Amino acid sequence: MNALLIFHVDDETGSWMKAPLDSRQLRAFYTLARTGSFTQTARELHLTQSGVSHSMKALERDTGCRLLDRLGKKVVLTQAGEQLLHYATRILQEMETARESLSHLGKWGHGRLRLGASTTACQHIIPPVLREFKESFPDHAIHIEPGDTPELISLLLRHKIDLALSLEAEKEVQLDFQPLFTDELQFVVSPMHPWAQAGRVERSEVPRQNYIIYSKHSVTFRLIEDYFRREQIVLNTIIELGSMEATKELVKLGVGVSILAPWIARKELEEGSLVALPLSRRKLQRRWGILHWHGRRLDLAEETFIGLCQSATALMQLEPAVMNQTEMEEAAPTRPASGSTEFSSSH
Repeated sequence: MNALLIFHVDDETGSWMKAPLDSRQLRAFYTLARTGSFTQTARELHLTQSGVSHSMKALERDTGCRLLDRLGKKVVLTQAGEQLLHYATRILQEMETARESLSHLGKWGHGRLRLGASTTACQHIIPPVLREFKESFPDHAIHIEPGDTPELISLLLRHKIDLALSLEAEKEVQLDFQPLFTDELQFVVSPMHPWAQAGRVERSEVPRQNYIIYSKHSVTFRLIEDYFRREQIVLNTIIELGSMEATKELVKLGVGVSILAPWIARKELEEGSLVALPLSRRKLQRRWGILHWHGRRLDLAEETFIGLCQSATALMQLEPAVMNQTEMEEAAPTRPASGSTEFSSSH
């Protein structure tokens, strides 16, 4: 019985949800309220006078209220009509704004690009890429959402961003990964640290250091953890930080050793305030790339952004080691004592 009441066509009082107001009826009502004349309204909307009259009757029936009073040839609004006019004005303005906005986006070079990227990528990769991008798409609106790879994947899956510059993680069937470059994680220490002074890392010393590592929820932390588990080494006290900049500053002060990619500390390594050393003969590498929805056709702006990222990162994996094997040997000509294990290797 309830179902009959709910779905009965003529029983609006029993329905859970009524249909939205007709935009054409709202426009006719708005124009009639402004002109006060059925004749003038019909002329402006290119309708017949009877068409406008039928439209207003349908609107009154739909709202369940009398909206108009006729005073001779003049039309005036009732109290309900005045209230509806207030909302109709806002609705029609929003519709016009939407039309203009869509028309604007339809023009060549206009659009938006919603990006996600790690904080390090935002600092070291994104700026020069966007500078080039804006030369080709000066009218594009750009939004950047910083975050670690798991967060960026979540944003992509919820359609909050269009592209994500991130590390390769566990495969997500709904997303495609387009590789950009591969980097290598290394020990980074203060120039006063014994490892920097000796130019090498003794395996036996690795578990005895204090480490400053990026967030435990990051892909990088998991890679480091897996790497040393396979090496059968347990890292000592770990300070967990969510900022690479803060990490580098603590390492400079000699608070501990960090493990990061040299390109992230290029400036500090070049000026000598930090020193990078390979983890061991077995490298720990990461793959960076662009994530986007599988099967979605990328537009020209997105293709251009990816191409610029490829150009900007092309040399990253070809950069020479900060301290190669010859330099390490020159820094520490004395060979390790018999029985010790040299943990360092060329980059």
